[in-house]
Amino acid sequence: MTVKRLALRGYAAVVAVAAATAVVLPAATAQASGTKLTHSQAAAKLRAAGVSWTSSGHCSDRNRKNCTSFSQINSGTVDGVIAFKRASGCRITITGGTETGHARGTYSHWNGYKVDITPTTCVTRYIKRHYDYIGRRGDGAPMYRTSAGNVYADEGNHWDITYK
Repeated sequence: MTVKRLALRGYAAVVAVAAATAVVLPAATAQASGTKLTHSQAAAKLRAAGVSWTSSGHCSDRNRKNCTSFSQINSGTVDGVIAFKRASGCRITITGGTETGHARGTYSHWNGYKVDITPTTCVTRYIKRHYDYIGRRGDGAPMYRTSAGNVYADEGNHWDITYK
């Protein structure tokens, strides 16, 4: 065989190995935000995983601030909440989703990156023992970051969680 033909075979082997490797990369390398879900899709996934939610207005209209909506939430956010529940073993209750009334910004509730959860003893203990304290937000809320880069901010009456 000629050197050129061997080089081409070597290149093809490198491409084949790279393609095979791409298939087995961990899910953490995928875009965390994922796809946008409807309220019903997100609620079904959360319910199946044993995650509950509550709404002071007993509603899910994202245009009413007293509702808890999952409309247009990122699939990565839903998956993050489910993963947190499984890892912590805690009961998780979501108190805020994509409804209006939260702070604006790229990584906001409205844009599907954030949820609020009830600060049970189990939840708070798990966060403080397993995640890195990274300082305080501008509003004074202590923040903890996971190895994946998700940020849990203790707002007192709830944990404000950002899944990027």
